[in-house]
Amino acid sequence: MASYSYVAVDRYGKEKKGSIDATTPDRAQSTLKAEGLIPVKITEQNLLNKDLNLGGKGVKNREMAVFCRQMVSIINAGVPIVDALGMLEEQVENKNFKKAIGEVKANVSKGETLGNSMRMRSDIFPTMMVNMVDAGEASGSIDVSLDRMATQFEKDAHLTSLVKKAMVYPIVVLVVAVVVCIVLLVYVVPTFMEMFEDMDIDMPKITLMVMGASEWMKSYWYILLGIIALLVVGFRFFKASHTGTVFFATLAIKIPAVKNFTIKSASSRLARTLSTLTAAGLSMIEALDITAKTMGNYLFRQAVIEAREEVKKGVPLSEPLKRSGLFPPMVIHMTKIGEETGDMESMLTKMADYYDDEVEIATQALLSAMEPVIILLLAGVAGIIIGAVIAPMGAMYSGLDNI
Repeated sequence: MASYSYVAVDRYGKEKKGSIDATTPDRAQSTLKAEGLIPVKITEQNLLNKDLNLGGKGVKNREMAVFCRQMVSIINAGVPIVDALGMLEEQVENKNFKKAIGEVKANVSKGETLGNSMRMRSDIFPTMMVNMVDAGEASGSIDVSLDRMATQFEKDAHLTSLVKKAMVYPIVVLVVAVVVCIVLLVYVVPTFMEMFEDMDIDMPKITLMVMGASEWMKSYWYILLGIIALLVVGFRFFKASHTGTVFFATLAIKIPAVKNFTIKSASSRLARTLSTLTAAGLSMIEALDITAKTMGNYLFRQAVIEAREEVKKGVPLSEPLKRSGLFPPMVIHMTKIGEETGDMESMLTKMADYYDDEVEIATQALLSAMEPVIILLLAGVAGIIIGAVIAPMGAMYSGLDNI
């Protein structure tokens, strides 16, 4: 089953945007029509256009968390929901979010429920949040539902920041290293080489190699830029393809330094999302369906989708999770205990708290492992360039000694 982004028009002629899961584009179109929408555009999501941010298009998880926290405080103070939405609309700075809150307020004023009003702006308010609000309105505890969603958004924002921290650091360092090397080869090395050219000495091979690289870069820099551009574009297209998605997802659980981080972050997201949704009263099948969309790694996402199909047949969740071979024993055992005791929500919450801490530890371990590797790589490149500059000096001094 794939995820599709859609643009549709409702019966009032108003444009709606969102995402939907379906086996084919035609099935997605049929589902939208059944919901009273007229599809205008349906596009399959991939790694380039899929947004894993729970807060919807253009809205950060932290903004959603603040919105939920403030809604809880205002509602508990006895303020009607319409007035609460009006107060939040005035203070929100994000234009897309402000507009969506205004539309939700207008629909609630007309008699719509808060959940249905949010559902009309599914491009901003995620399915998980809408379901939680529906459950809160049905049980008369909307403040509890919003409080749980605030926690969910905060935890997800924290997890996302850890992922970015682990990925951005080596990328930034490598980019800086490439820029430094280019500057050395284009500007610094030629200055030294001009000095050595006037001397009657035999240039060492390493110096000749660096000189050749410097001359080539100065003369054919546009070819280098073209090669880099082609590599970047090719990498992005490959990563967006199904083959590339599977390749990088598999790579993430094969590389020792990254494996631990990938597995623990996936386990944390699984436990936290399932805990939030089951607490709202959703069935395990519905909860797994939504949870699968939040899994960043393709292999884990497919494992959750397959687990959902097994649960539909009456199989306990712990069994398909175990058969996937992706989740650690702790996840399997705690899920099984939750099934046996009938207290799945509590077990999932404890598991989520445990893996939240483990992800932080794994992030620090990953960064600690990357630092020496990056330092050695930079030292090797810089060492070659410095060696190319120093080697002729050694040859020159040797020549002076022989005089």
